[in-house]
Amino acid sequence: MPKPNVLIVTPALADANNGNWRTASRWARFLAGVARVDVAGEWDGEPRDAMIALHARRSAKSVRAFHDACARRPLALVLTGTDVYRDIEQDREAQHSLECASHLVVLQADALDRLSPAQRAKSRVIVQSASRLRRQDRSRHVDLVAVGHLREEKDPLTLMAAVRLLPADSTIRVVHIGQELDPALGAMAHRTMAECSRYRWLGGLPREAARRWVARAGALVHMSRMEGGAQAVIEAVQSGVPVLASRIGGNVGLLGEDYDGYFPAGDAGRLAALMQRFASEPAFASRLRAQCALREPLFAPQAERDHVRQLLHDLLALQQTT
Repeated sequence: MPKPNVLIVTPALADANNGNWRTASRWARFLAGVARVDVAGEWDGEPRDAMIALHARRSAKSVRAFHDACARRPLALVLTGTDVYRDIEQDREAQHSLECASHLVVLQADALDRLSPAQRAKSRVIVQSASRLRRQDRSRHVDLVAVGHLREEKDPLTLMAAVRLLPADSTIRVVHIGQELDPALGAMAHRTMAECSRYRWLGGLPREAARRWVARAGALVHMSRMEGGAQAVIEAVQSGVPVLASRIGGNVGLLGEDYDGYFPAGDAGRLAALMQRFASEPAFASRLRAQCALREPLFAPQAERDHVRQLLHDLLALQQTT
């Protein structure tokens, strides 16, 4: 039997070095053994046995075109953080993408609560994964790492403000990794580095280099205001590194409702206090590590691969019955 022909559409390709691209690339690898898979920025008009599209708003053109031209072919739509927590409530194109999709995918369970009963009926959760990466060469300083491009949704200003609020005698050092997508935020990062020696912004790094920084860190700081299911959080957990996270749906969906390492999104004072507590209370830091360790099985690559392949199986089964 010939392998099915599958297209994965993502609004971001390799040069973007972001979560959408990494999800598309990883899913293509997972499906390579059972399908012929292409990854592209938009549907090229060629017939496919199935299409998987990331991002309801930004892939809306491809979703609409594929649905109109191939109405009997299955179409899975993977909802990102901006989709779930903003766009599907206010953007007509994003809403239409949900109507076109035969299957919906969210990246953590909290996102299901943002969908209507009809949308939930065709939805499933596929939690993203990362390989394990362990490093033990921790510094005597308390090094914290934040990974996220400089744009509003990632809220880099809260991190910069929190670093300025740390006590003068604090041993905490913060390394911030992410491309300058907003020039004003890039300028603020440069200014913060010049005025605060404990803050260091490295700009964008290849994924492997960013992972090594996280694996050496005392903790990951994840201050986003909006996330579908952050790969940086998953990679930190898979590196044995606890997370200091904004209490938003995307983070709670990954780390659990009862996780102790949250701070209110956008609250620099509470983030500074949480960082200082992590640095000064070994028992608290150990508790966060233990809580994160319990989440590791959720983020195993084998589990994500099995769920992605099951998605394709269900897509093709739908095609056979229509």
